[in-house]
Amino acid sequence: MTTPILELKQLTRTFGGIRAVDAVDLQLFEGEIVGLIGPNGAGKTTLVNLISGFLPVTSGTVIFEGADITFEKPQRIARKGIARTFQIVQPFAEMTVLENVTAASIFAAGYGLKDARDQARRRLEFTGLAPLMDRPAGELSLASRKRLELAKSLAMNPRILMLDEVNAGLNSSEIEDALAMIRRIADTGISIIVIEHLMRVVSSLAKRLVVLHRGAVLAQGPTAQVFKDKTVIEAYLGSKYANLQSEAPDL
Repeated sequence: MTTPILELKQLTRTFGGIRAVDAVDLQLFEGEIVGLIGPNGAGKTTLVNLISGFLPVTSGTVIFEGADITFEKPQRIARKGIARTFQIVQPFAEMTVLENVTAASIFAAGYGLKDARDQARRRLEFTGLAPLMDRPAGELSLASRKRLELAKSLAMNPRILMLDEVNAGLNSSEIEDALAMIRRIADTGISIIVIEHLMRVVSSLAKRLVVLHRGAVLAQGPTAQVFKDKTVIEAYLGSKYANLQSEAPDL
């Protein structure tokens, strides 16, 4: 059986008496795209923060490429090959697009300045931002800022990329462009976890879904199967709708 590139074992984070992430088990295999979904407040972003070291783990284990990285600092985790985007995009507004990506490459990948700039230029070409590389990041549109966030994460040379609602606030055309780019990233061999509220997005990207509800894994499995799960429908839409769905004939 293939060994997972990332494995979470009973991963838990508590805030006071609240279990924001509750004993989560998850496996991610090389080259796959997994959708991480759930209602607002389900613990999705908190889980990404635990994996990437931005929040300390209360209990449980994070294993990356066979090594325990549970209590590593964010910079060390990034340099090992785990990158993430942030739900709220906040580039260094006064710095140019190129400088933003160069800074990410130096911080996370440990490049010297010249190599970091070369790496940044390649990532800006890949994300279509090369024509804007000398523009201050604060002047970019939302869609371009989202691309900049992707370019920064790719400049870290990740083995795993965690995308936290990269399509939020985009129009239909911009979403289609973003989906094409995510597929191109996956084609390079990078494993991807996608946090997303738009079901048409995750259904078009991910063959496998993990559903969080109140911090715990409610369901996981093939995308089509999870979308038909009564407990998942109930968590999103309520028990009345779930019962109606279960009583309806298959079309």
